[in-house]
Amino acid sequence: MAALGKIRSKGALLMGIIGLGLFSFIAEEAFRSCESSRNNERQQIGEVLGEKINVNDFQKLVDEYTDVIKMQQGTDALNDQQLNQVKDMVWNTYIQTKIVENEAKKLGLRVTDEEMQNVLKQGTNPMLMQTPFVNQQTGRFDANALQKFLAEYDTQRNANPQMAQQYETIYKYWTFIEKTLRQQLLAQKYQALLAHCILSNPVAAKMAFNEENQESQIQLAAFPYNTIQDDKVKISDSDLKEKYNKLKPRFRQYVESRDIKYIDIQVTPSQADRAALQKEFAGYAHDLATAEDPANVVRKSASLVNYLGLPLTKAAYPADIAAKLDSMSVGQTTAVTENKMDNTLNLVRLLAKQQLPDSIEYRQIQVGGANIDAARKTADSIYTALSAGADFEVIAKKYGQTGQKTWLTSQQYQAAPSMDNDTRDYLMALNTMGVNQIKNIARPQGNIIVQVLTRKGMTEKYTAAVIKKQIEFSKATYSAAFNKFSAFVSANAKADDLLKNAAKSGYRVQEARDITTSTHYLANIHGTRDALKWLFEAKQGDASQMFECGDNDHLLIAVLTKINPVGYRSLDDAQVKDVVRAEVLKDKKADMLKQKLQGVNSIAAAKAKGGQVMDINQITFAAPVFVTALGVSEPALSGAVYATAKGKFTTQPVQGNAAVYVFQVTNKVMRPGKFNDNVMEQKLRQQALQNAGNFMNELYLNANVVDNRYLFF
Repeated sequence: MAALGKIRSKGALLMGIIGLGLFSFIAEEAFRSCESSRNNERQQIGEVLGEKINVNDFQKLVDEYTDVIKMQQGTDALNDQQLNQVKDMVWNTYIQTKIVENEAKKLGLRVTDEEMQNVLKQGTNPMLMQTPFVNQQTGRFDANALQKFLAEYDTQRNANPQMAQQYETIYKYWTFIEKTLRQQLLAQKYQALLAHCILSNPVAAKMAFNEENQESQIQLAAFPYNTIQDDKVKISDSDLKEKYNKLKPRFRQYVESRDIKYIDIQVTPSQADRAALQKEFAGYAHDLATAEDPANVVRKSASLVNYLGLPLTKAAYPADIAAKLDSMSVGQTTAVTENKMDNTLNLVRLLAKQQLPDSIEYRQIQVGGANIDAARKTADSIYTALSAGADFEVIAKKYGQTGQKTWLTSQQYQAAPSMDNDTRDYLMALNTMGVNQIKNIARPQGNIIVQVLTRKGMTEKYTAAVIKKQIEFSKATYSAAFNKFSAFVSANAKADDLLKNAAKSGYRVQEARDITTSTHYLANIHGTRDALKWLFEAKQGDASQMFECGDNDHLLIAVLTKINPVGYRSLDDAQVKDVVRAEVLKDKKADMLKQKLQGVNSIAAAKAKGGQVMDINQITFAAPVFVTALGVSEPALSGAVYATAKGKFTTQPVQGNAAVYVFQVTNKVMRPGKFNDNVMEQKLRQQALQNAGNFMNELYLNANVVDNRYLFF
């Protein structure tokens, strides 16, 4: 009891301790929850229709599409620009698909399996023509070939490990095509539904026919705006404001953008760097000209052009090297030359020039044995039999081979990064053998009996050793530029000072406007992802740190000068104000010219007032008039001419893009051809379908798309 009383006496303290413990527990859980939420946010690459897009899910789609492109192009890797195009394509496709699926769900639209099967049976969809399942005889997609592949997929890839990768690649490619085809069909359904909401009729068809086929000829008198000096026109703030209100929809901004001023330093080779490279090339020139085998000289030089030691077509060499080959004699080594286009020094030695086939059809038998001597003995007997007239395919089958005919083209080997001597000798033999000639070629592991059957595309081939190297800056040159720029940045910590003092230190301030989160490169400089991340986290007026970027050859610092939020750009915006001022200036000049034209009722009177007179033919309502003398299209003239009868003078001057016009209609004729109601209505429906294709813009604006790709790519 005493213990119980003691506990009770400390009740308030215990409650406090328990309460603190509970709070700590709750606070810890809340902290974990917030941290988890923040981690999830860090993984969000964007958002559409309120749905978060995880970066890992997006990357899987990018990888999937990248594999498709690699397969289509037959390449192992994509360059930086191609990868950016892939990411943009995947992003746009993903967003559009989500938007269309959302709209289709509301309407009950879907693509059924039966519809997919019908598309496969028809075999005419362009996407299907990009698959390996096209019948080469009919030129159509072969659904049976697809079904056969799918039936073999599981059994073959498990039974034959060597085929597993090939089957897996084709299977992934097909699933991508199938998924994309479903998305395409759903979008087409939705688009067709919209198009059928817009109806045509015989009256509209007849009007459209006349608008396309009624041709007018006119005499035109033009009074260009540039005949009035700008300083003769007075523009007030109220004029600008009134015009801005009329044009305001034009200045709507759907995504936030940012403007910067920046200083970009591109480090270039110094004279000392150039002199050092020239000295290096002088050594290369001596070694290349005297070497029995130039392969070692080219390899040690780290040339950008590989030496294969084979006759190659001009296409195998860079354009500047290929241009030299015809004028060179065999054995000649050129002087060291500079190519400013690719910033390289170049040296070429031509070892051989031969007329050889671009394509060779051949067949072969590979001969092995218990040991190398046995292989050689067997190869000799095969060669003797074939030389005596034995059937090539029969002998090939005897040794477990088909002896099938195969084509070899120059393109298949001349882009190889390197080549061993045995492969070089083998390819050289194929290039130089005559038709039906048989050759017994010894290899380290055995022999190859080869026969050339056909030689096509005889062309000049060149065996040339090329040393091509970039003119690059040294570490010392980069360090000097880095230290100088760092000192300038440190001495001008404030944004205003950076911009104000740049010219004094020999730096140029540049400007980039309307940068959005979809931008890949800040100021078109590679490797600026960190700079973009800074930009969209910075506040207006902030200066960045110095970024090392580009292809390790740029130094960049930026100042965020303006944030342009979603909504309407104001009249205070310099770009907006320039547009509005130009429109007001045009309107006021048009008013002055119209005043000048009061009472003018003929081309002669217009000419007397200073008008530029010209004849214009073949004017229709369906296309804008192009005024050749002013180099401008004038849609307003098309409507005015169409509404004016033959022989009549325009009732009032027409205000165009570049001038004020008056005109006389000298003739109106209908083009040859008979009105066909069905044809024209179908044409109008097709136009409606095209117009319906713009539905995505409106849906996109309502989807509240957030693009944060700049944080990850």
